[in-house]
Amino acid sequence: MSYPQHTTDMTSHPDVGEMRERFDRTAAGGGVVALEGLILLAGLYAAISAWVVHFTGNTNLAVSNLIVGITVGLVGLGLSLAPERTSGLAWLAVPLGAWLVVSPWVVTTANTAPDGAIWSNCFVGGAIALLGLLAMGMTVRFGRKAKE
Repeated sequence: MSYPQHTTDMTSHPDVGEMRERFDRTAAGGGVVALEGLILLAGLYAAISAWVVHFTGNTNLAVSNLIVGITVGLVGLGLSLAPERTSGLAWLAVPLGAWLVVSPWVVTTANTAPDGAIWSNCFVGGAIALLGLLAMGMTVRFGRKAKE
């Protein structure tokens, strides 16, 4: 007895053309390119912030910032290089930014993060979360315009 074979190929999906057009319009906007670059730069700053602000005495915080910064930088790079494939990942910037805001109190022993580390993390974390929300909003906005 033979069972029907179902394909998982997206090219046969009825909305594939509309999805491609929406992501092309999203990626073609000048504001989107600037936003993706800002996400990349904010991620790079978060990665090197332990050495810029000199809180290397807190190894756990430095490692946390390095890992989160590299991750945000890779998301920004992906958004810049292949927006049609990675635009759905813009939401990752929001929780990563939120983590940067709370991490000085979570990963340091006895909450001993220096003031510079706290201010740096709160500023860059808030900026990353805001940029992530803006990137998500641009994708949704272009999706709604396409339906109208």
